[in-house]
Formats: sequence, C-alpha cells, structure tokens
Amino acid sequence: MNSNNKYICIHGHFYQPPRENAWLEVVEKQDEAAPYHNWNERINFECYAPNTSARILDDSGMIRKIVNNYAQISFNMGPTLLSWLAANDSETYLSILEADEKSQLRFNGHGSALAQAYSHLIMPLANRRDKETQIKWGLADFERRFRRKAEGIWLAETAVDTETLEICAEHDIKFVPLAPRQAKAFRKIGEENWTSLGHAQVDPRRPYLYKLPSGKSIVLYFYDGNVAQDVAFKGLLNDGRGLAQRLIQAIDNDDKPQLVHIGTDGESYGHHHRHGEMALAACYDHIEENDLATLTNYGEYLELFPPEYEIQIHENSSWSCVHGVERWRSNCGCNTGGQDGWNQTWRAPLRDSLDWLRDKLIPIFEKEASQFFEHPWAARDAYIQVILDRKKDAVDAFFKEYATRELSAEEEVKSLRLLEMQRHAMLMYTSCAWFFSEVSGIETIQVLQYANRAIHYAQQVSGADFHPKFIELLEKTTSNVFENAAAVYKKKVLPAQVDLQRVAMHYAASSLFEEYPEHLDFFNYTAYSEDFIRRKAGNYKLAIGRTTLQSKITHSNKHFSFAVLYLGQQNMIGYVSLDMKRTLYDEMRTELVESFDSTNLGNVIGEMQTYFGNERFTIWQLFRDEKRKILEEALERSVAKSEMAVRELYNDNYQLMTGMLQSDIPTPETWKNAAKFIVNIDFLRLFEKERLSLRELKHLASEFKKWNISISEKSKIKKVSSERIYKEMEKVHLDQSSLEDIQRLNVFLKTLTEMGVKPDIWKSQNIYFSKMKGYKSQKWQFLNEEWRAVFYELGRLLKVRSV
Repeated sequence: MNSNNKYICIHGHFYQPPRENAWLEVVEKQDEAAPYHNWNERINFECYAPNTSARILDDSGMIRKIVNNYAQISFNMGPTLLSWLAANDSETYLSILEADEKSQLRFNGHGSALAQAYSHLIMPLANRRDKETQIKWGLADFERRFRRKAEGIWLAETAVDTETLEICAEHDIKFVPLAPRQAKAFRKIGEENWTSLGHAQVDPRRPYLYKLPSGKSIVLYFYDGNVAQDVAFKGLLNDGRGLAQRLIQAIDNDDKPQLVHIGTDGESYGHHHRHGEMALAACYDHIEENDLATLTNYGEYLELFPPEYEIQIHENSSWSCVHGVERWRSNCGCNTGGQDGWNQTWRAPLRDSLDWLRDKLIPIFEKEASQFFEHPWAARDAYIQVILDRKKDAVDAFFKEYATRELSAEEEVKSLRLLEMQRHAMLMYTSCAWFFSEVSGIETIQVLQYANRAIHYAQQVSGADFHPKFIELLEKTTSNVFENAAAVYKKKVLPAQVDLQRVAMHYAASSLFEEYPEHLDFFNYTAYSEDFIRRKAGNYKLAIGRTTLQSKITHSNKHFSFAVLYLGQQNMIGYVSLDMKRTLYDEMRTELVESFDSTNLGNVIGEMQTYFGNERFTIWQLFRDEKRKILEEALERSVAKSEMAVRELYNDNYQLMTGMLQSDIPTPETWKNAAKFIVNIDFLRLFEKERLSLRELKHLASEFKKWNISISEKSKIKKVSSERIYKEMEKVHLDQSSLEDIQRLNVFLKTLTEMGVKPDIWKSQNIYFSKMKGYKSQKWQFLNEEWRAVFYELGRLLKVRSV
C-alpha cells in the first residue's frame, strides 16, 4: 500500500443544546451536573478543554507529548456552545480558535473548523426563510470567531434536502459531510447511467459532486459509517492504536487516492468515553509516526483530489434516524429508551403547535417591522451582528445600516423585540426537543420556553395573544408522564417566565447581600440606582432603593422603587412599585429607616404594606439561583451552629474514644458519625487555606485511617483538590527558590494518593509539561542535583515523562 495517497480525517461534531433560561439568557443551576454548576461546565471539563491539551503516553503510562486535538482533526462547534465557552472559559475558547489557525498551516491553507447551521434545527423541516437565516447566521458567527470564511458546514443531525444544499451553494459553501445512508445513487462524472445504492453502501473514500437544480454544485463527503459506529458504541476509543488500525483497515491496497473519514459526536472524546481525547491523540500520533497514512481535512483533500463521481441523495434524510427525518415529527420508533409502554406520539402535535405559532408570528413581524426596515427579513438575517455584539455601538451600527430612518428610543425597543421574537421562533425548533423519549424532558421544556418568550414578544409589539390557542394545541400533545404537554408547559415553563417586575424583585432581594448593589449587572439586565440605603441589625437587614432596570437585549427600561426586609434564614418580605412618586418614596424611606433603627420590626412591616399595598414577594418568588444562594447562606449559618456542638462532642470525648479503640472496645456509632462529620469538614477546608499545611494533611489522613471513616462528598473533594494542585503548580518557578514549593507539592500528591483521592490533574500536567520544556531550554545545569531530583519526582507523580 502506498501511504502517500492514503488519507485519514476524523470529524468531531461538538455541540450542546442551549440550556439558558429563555428569559434570563443564563444557564441556571443543574443539580444533576454536580459538582459543577451545569452540564456545559461539566462537559467542558471532561471534553472540550481536555481536547485542547490531549496527552500521548509512552509504554510505561507516562505523558510524553501534549497536543491540541482541534489542530489535527476536522471539527465544528455549535455557535451557542462557542458563545458559552467565550464567556465562561476563555482559555479553552481561544485555544480552539488558535487550533484552527495552526490547522491552516498544517493543511495547505485549509482550516479544520467547519461552520454549523446556527441553532441546530432540522433543516428539511424548516421553511425556506428560516433555512436561509440559519445558514447566514451560522456563517456570520463562524467568520466573526475564526476570522475567515467557512469552506464547509455541518447540518444538524446531517439532516439534508436539496433546498438546503442550494442555499449552502449560494453562500459559497464548498462541501458538506453526510452519513453514508443518505447517498442514493452515483455515477462517474460524464457517464449517463446511475448506480443505485442500498443502505449505507456508498464508497465513503472519495468526495462526490452534487449537481443542483439551479446549475450550481456542491461537494458531499459520506463518512465511513461502520468505523463511526464502532467509535460511538463498540469501545474503539479504549485504545488509540486500535482506532488507528481500524481506520487503516478501511483503506484498499491499490494506488488510488483514498480518504478514510468518520463523523462522530465530539463529546465522544472525553465525555461519553473517559479519556477519549487521549485515544484520539494517540491514534493520530501512531498514524503519523509510523507513516501509515497522511492526515488531512476535508478542504485540503478537496483541493488535492476534486470529485470524479457525482451523487444523488435521499431527500429528508439524517444520520440518527433510519426513517429519514421522522424522529423529529412522528412516532417512528427511534428513541433513547424509557419506561415500558412509552411512545413518541407527542412529536407530531408538538411540531404542529410550533408551526402554527411560527406562522402566526410571520405577518406580525412583516407588518410591524416594515415601519422600521425596508426589508424586514434582510434585517433579520443581519441581526446576527447584534446577537454577536450587543454593545451600544454595534446596535447603533445595525440600525444605521438597516433602518429606513433614525428611530426613537421607543421604536428601537419595539424593533429589537420584533427581532428577538423571530430569534426565539427559530430557537424553538432546536432538534434536541424531539430526539429523546418524553415531551417533559428538559430539552423539550427548553424549546417551550422559547415559544413562551416569542408569544410574549408578539403580545408586546402587536397586542395579539396567542397563549390560549397555543395551550389548547398543547393539550392535544400527549405525554407518557403528564396529562398532556399543556400540563408540562404550565408546571415547568410558566414558572420560569420573567417580567421586569420579577427582575425588580430579584434585584431588591440581591441588594441585601451584594457588596455594590448601586450599579449591578445581572443576567441580561443592568440596574442603575438613583437612591439606595441598607441597614443591618444582627441577622436582620433592610434595603430600600429607587432604581432603573434596563434589558441588555431589547434596551427596554423600567423605573421602580422597592423595600425588602430580611428576617433570617428563608424569611424575607419585599415590595416593588413601578409607579411610586419620588416624594412618596422619600417619605417611605424616612419612616422605614426610623422604624428599623428603633428595632420596631412590626412597624417596618406595617409601613411597607401601607406604601406598597398587599402585593408582596417572598424568597420563593425569586429566580432559582438567587433563591438557592440565600437558602444556602442560611443553611451554612445553621450548619455552623451544628458544627460547634458536634465539634465539642468530638473534642470532649476524643481521648476517651482513643482509649476505647486501643482496648479493642467498639466505638459508638454516634461518636464515629461525629468524627466523620468533623474530619471531613476539616479536610475540605484544608484545600481553601492560603498556605497548604502538610502537617494538617497528614494528621487528617491518619484520622481517616484511625477511625475507619470514609471521605464524604468525593466528587467535591476531587474538584477542590484538583484546583488546589493547579494553584500550587502555578507557584513553581524554574529556579532554586521553588525547591520548598516543589517538595511540599510532592508530599501533598503522595499523601492524597495514599488516601485514595484521585484528583483530575490534566491542567496541572499542562503546566508541568510547559515548565519542563522551559527548564530544559535554559541552563538548568546550574540548578543543583536536589532541585532536579524533586522536579523529576513531581513529574513522576503527575505522570509526565521528565527525561
């Protein structure tokens, strides 16, 4: 086999469904992702970030190389995921962008990143106008981030029809990856007869030309489905060399150019398969070091070997439904499992309900937006500029280019609401809503939130109320758990709905605890304080203020006055008024402060009711994360009191229990539970201290062993210990002054290992690997033997090869 014309390409589709509260534009706490705040954060730690620095091991299991997988493979990353990464992990985000730049150098000017249709809807099921916007938004997002035009694009679920490909071609997309079963027939370019294909029988090792009705054409790649399935479901990522061999086996032994390529979920590499990113890196390393084939990406291969064959496709087909695209509109049988007797008859009426809503929103948008834009749909296409940059200058530039005239502040608010209505009308088709087994799943709840938001915008801009009819349609949508989808909507979606008054309540409650509440950015709002005062008396707090809230999305604003009294634990009484006059506010402020300062809480409550009326709010009406924050603070104070009592029991009886232990007398369970409680608290706090105490660590290790108690909250200990090791690694310098720091870190790592704690150390390994290269490039012979010995020992403990 001539390896010079045998090529390998692995494509990773990196994507997470949008998880943001549709009203707040932030991801709220997801308990099932613990110890992380939400699933994005957890999967990032397991997959997206590790792929920027994947380890390659030697035969003894030590790290010999660290590589950025994104610079080697072909990949696309969903725009909503990239937005989250940019805001929450800039280091990983920038590493991904840098990887694309490196791939251009490696692959003859062709970057490995592909664009993605913006919000992961099933393109064949969208109307023409939404298809166009999805492509335009996806390409614009890509160009803004990667600073180049996209050559290829990933379609959600690889779902495709000719109209979608026409739009891709119109926007200069050169190629699209698809699944093998989407190919219908092929022929050599110039020949007359077509050869029909059975299920997944297309030869995936060559590109194919797809001639479009318009006269344009686009290139289609059909990945190797057998190898892709083995990666996803048959453990091929257990061994990187095994993956390499499996790819090589797919190559024929003739001299024709061949491309073996697979399309895979990017989350396979670290999330679905632990250490999958290492297998991916090892696979590429094995192929390259042994000259088994040439690594490439789709753009480079297309330049080297233009298509010799053309193809026909199965219209309305996809990679994850053998029935075409029925998984997203019917009870086709494709699902992710569930209870016996469950079905997906809910899929069709759910889509029908959303289609009805989408079609009702269209004439409203066209009529109302035509007051501000000569071409409303062109303005919607260009609105991605604002989505990517909501700062005032960017919004002003958008209106200057697309508005027919200079708009008043009120007109700008209305036009932004119209455009947001359309954004949510597309987000409500996110494919994940139909993928799983039950209409009450979090993915379907998410799209119903988007629908609810779109309905709200429609009412604001036109007065039309589509809510009753939408609920009536949802009543016809079945559920395997609830009475119907309308019940799901009422129980799970409506409570998440937010208006400015509820945001004002949240701000009022937050002002009790925030250090600088006078100018506060929170969620997608900014608060500008005109007046604010806070009083504290023991555990009681009173906050009074007059504030303007402004939406960062639509620029709408509302002035309000508030007063909120905190009585400790979960007890809070608050009031908000959107129309209180300044003179009345000043009067109320004076009276409440005087009553609070004189410790007359009864008067405070009575006066609040007098000035605001009976519509008060409590902690239970706050947003979920703020509610949790207050409750956890209250619980922490209660736990602190409990800890004092248990610690006293622990200290008072320590010698007695030691004597019983030495005399082989069984330790009472009550005392053993007390010891477990205190030792675990002290162990967790150890990682939070400014200076790491090895003496205390060793003492606690002996206490765990002495009383035969286990470590509680293992996932939390794993997380905090990982972060502490990273913090200690940052202190290490390549000079004699770091000797003590390295020695302390070595003992720390050894002790944790002896205790059975297994922290995630990949970030610390990155630092060591980088420092090791710097260390070797310097005149390190001037560092004494002791320094070198402890530095090498640190590498051994981190499993990084030092020599």
